[in-house]
Amino acid sequence: MAAIAATPHVRADYPTRPEEMERAVTRLREDFLEQGIDVEVLHGGELDLAELATLSDDDLRRFTLARSGRYLLLEFPYSGWPAGLEETAYGLALRGFVPVLAHPERNRAVQSSPRRLADAVRVGALVQLTAASLDGRLGRSAQNAAHRLLELGFAHVLASDAHTPDIREAGLAAAAEAVGDDRLAHYLTTGAPTAIVAGEAVPEPPPKRRRRRFLLI
Repeated sequence: MAAIAATPHVRADYPTRPEEMERAVTRLREDFLEQGIDVEVLHGGELDLAELATLSDDDLRRFTLARSGRYLLLEFPYSGWPAGLEETAYGLALRGFVPVLAHPERNRAVQSSPRRLADAVRVGALVQLTAASLDGRLGRSAQNAAHRLLELGFAHVLASDAHTPDIREAGLAAAAEAVGDDRLAHYLTTGAPTAIVAGEAVPEPPPKRRRRRFLLI
């Protein structure tokens, strides 16, 4: 059965509470069952970094992806570098959580220097790329940054980041093909997500194979 994680925003303008998310997931599951939609809806949330201090460990566990109690999806800002990112990631690790950074390739600072994510990844953070970045729908800058993060080994998950049928509809096929490496694409769409849902350790990503370039003489 296919699965999709419901990850509503958890931030000042969308102050989603764990119980609201849980009720909504229950309703979606019931609706999918009635409609014969063979897709499992998993729990989750996309948490603003500023909201972490307002949430208890129990709240955070309820917001973990697939309610595994381990992996937390954190919203990376679109501009500016988040203050104390490495300290936040390390602090979450001490509390038993693994931060998954959503769409950093869409951040201008990361686009200018993808290697800036090295310290966050070193202390245990995972990186989730948006499919529309890889396949070019979000522009050249996001696409270039996404591919550079793949080359550096700083990418672990590929996600649709779907909102509505008109805003990044679900689907990963084009983005998986754009990875240019079947082994790495499988890791991003199946291997790492399966480990996350199970609450297991995510293995290191395989290095991206460089495409051969032929010089015509």
